[in-house]
Amino acid sequence: MDSAIGTYICQTIDCSKPATLQCPTCIKMALAPAYFCDQECFKRYWPIHKTFHKKQEEQEDQKNKFKFTGPLRPGKISARLFVPDHIKKPEWYLSGQPTEEMKSKLQQVVDCKTPEDIQKMRDCAAIGRGALDAGHAAVKPGVTTDEIDKIVHKYIIDHDAYPSPLNYNGFKKSLCTSVNEVICHGIPDDRPLENGDIVNLDVSVYYKGFHIDLNETYFVGEVSESSKFLVEKAYTCLQKAIEVCKPGTMYRDVGNIIEKYISENGLAVNRTYCGHGVGQLFHCAPTIPHYGKNKAPGFMKPGHTFTIEPMINQGTHQDILWTFDNWTAVTADGQRSAQFEHSILITEGGCEVLTARLPTSPPLDFKI
Repeated sequence: MDSAIGTYICQTIDCSKPATLQCPTCIKMALAPAYFCDQECFKRYWPIHKTFHKKQEEQEDQKNKFKFTGPLRPGKISARLFVPDHIKKPEWYLSGQPTEEMKSKLQQVVDCKTPEDIQKMRDCAAIGRGALDAGHAAVKPGVTTDEIDKIVHKYIIDHDAYPSPLNYNGFKKSLCTSVNEVICHGIPDDRPLENGDIVNLDVSVYYKGFHIDLNETYFVGEVSESSKFLVEKAYTCLQKAIEVCKPGTMYRDVGNIIEKYISENGLAVNRTYCGHGVGQLFHCAPTIPHYGKNKAPGFMKPGHTFTIEPMINQGTHQDILWTFDNWTAVTADGQRSAQFEHSILITEGGCEVLTARLPTSPPLDFKI
């Protein structure tokens, strides 16, 4: 791959070296090639790696038999990208497992960030915003989501930060790219974006021991009026939710506000995926449902940091999972979905949107 972007990481589980040597069998079988740092690593890992070829064939067979709900079809997924040694990495960089995160008391207790913590999160958010804007600038017909992933990855590592999704529970890429009927967790691949698509770019960054999370949905070329309506309402409902974020607001109220607005506009709020606490951990308390009449506990307090990220569907609120990749969530009826997300800090007088758009951010395709 282009040296300006970087290199891939060695496929061997206990190796984190940059890799350019491709598996010849992967190439021969027309699979997305695995990469290794040298022949020794390749030979050592071969007994395990050769089972990957069979798994890939099985996955292709599952794709062929899968009953897709909409017109979108997945492309090939390239190997995991390399992160330089000097960059501080989360626990899942090699293992793929957020074990300590799941054991943390912060899964049940919402912590209040110190002034020092808050400044680190602002620094992290600045990188996240820059990375998302870089990805946004690349969105156009003919560009693949894999190319956008490389752009975002490069921006993040060039700022000495780590892309939080990379190898989180085995996720292979540095951001999520959700196209058309994909609600969330779409995996970047080699499918070119097409005129009329909508695409959500979801960026998360780990820097100075803290995570930040943000996303936006963009138009690809000229889109239908119904897609414009969907995206605009997804953006507006997030803004309405942010307006009530202040000390004393109940977390359950966020969903009440979002669902009221969205239902009045004939759209639906996904009920499976929620906002979450963010900070020292990628995902933690509080849990913030985006639908009404939820029972989320707790009140907002100064120093709380969390995401709000409503996923708005044209049709049903229901979703299904692409079982052949166990990540991609799509609408159950194949209609489109749009999403916007910010990381929020509760202050004494209200809230601060840590991941707010900047004057230099590429403009959205609708008036805000």
